[in-house]
Amino acid sequence: MSRGICVRSGLLAAVVAGLAHVALASTDPAPQQIVTRTDLNDRMTVGVRIDGRGPFPFVVDTGAERTVISTELAAQLQLASAPAARLVSLSEVSTVPTVMIPKLAVSDAVVEAISAPALARDYLGAAGILGIDTLQKQRVVFDFKRGRMTVSPSAEREERGDGEEIVVRARSRFGRLVLADAAAESQKVHVIIDSGAQLSVGNPALLRRLIASRRGRGPDVIEIKSVTGGMMTAKIAMLRKVRIGGVTLENMPVAITDSEVFRRLGLQQRPALLLGMDVLRNFDRVSIDFANRRVRFLLPGEALRTGSAQRAEASERKAVTDVS
Repeated sequence: MSRGICVRSGLLAAVVAGLAHVALASTDPAPQQIVTRTDLNDRMTVGVRIDGRGPFPFVVDTGAERTVISTELAAQLQLASAPAARLVSLSEVSTVPTVMIPKLAVSDAVVEAISAPALARDYLGAAGILGIDTLQKQRVVFDFKRGRMTVSPSAEREERGDGEEIVVRARSRFGRLVLADAAAESQKVHVIIDSGAQLSVGNPALLRRLIASRRGRGPDVIEIKSVTGGMMTAKIAMLRKVRIGGVTLENMPVAITDSEVFRRLGLQQRPALLLGMDVLRNFDRVSIDFANRRVRFLLPGEALRTGSAQRAEASERKAVTDVS
């Protein structure tokens, strides 16, 4: 049996959310709260300029449809108010205030006239969130080995890594990249790369079809607070084996919850998984190319490819799984 990348269940007890506060469920009226990390040096952010001012540290969220700005930064820049908008977050669909960003620049990309939801910085954990509305022609690279993140045009040639890469093609659904060449415990599952989530989240269909609730070393139930401040509960479960393209992950903890995000993607009845930073950090590097709908995983030294990827690389070094 191939080992793959191991993600231990104990991680859940230590995970703290960048975009979500996590609290242990308890019989007490006020559950114990796990403190959220707010030190930006501990998180990957990218410099964003707004109307020539900045740069300001924004979190890149590949699972967010909309770019969001903190109310504090919006007030500092004296941005004009715009009509309220409907925002789908992990916990709810809500109507939120927005402001007009005249011009936003990240890397060589410039986007004009963005109607951006304005939310409290305490919920965002940064000056703002860079969503997929500004990333459609970009490539985002999370280089965990070097501890840096870059955003660059998809048209530019991508730097080759020192190790072995697995390349997986994706479908685009409402701008998000969905990896359909994936399975959890031999059952098909749809995987969405969600760099805004510090915790991987599965839907109830995943629990019903694939796994039974198991008691792990972490809490049985957690509470998650979304970027809008909404609260929801989630059950902790363990996926024994997950295959994404040509890479296998073992013993992967997930928070199972009936999130609005799955309904938005039309995946509430099919097993689906938001792959968060708790899992992505096990790779040396993850590259997400929105324009070409391609995700590259650079494997760490201890990771093993699956047999299908090894066979595909008999004729070429990279395994490319094409999903129509």
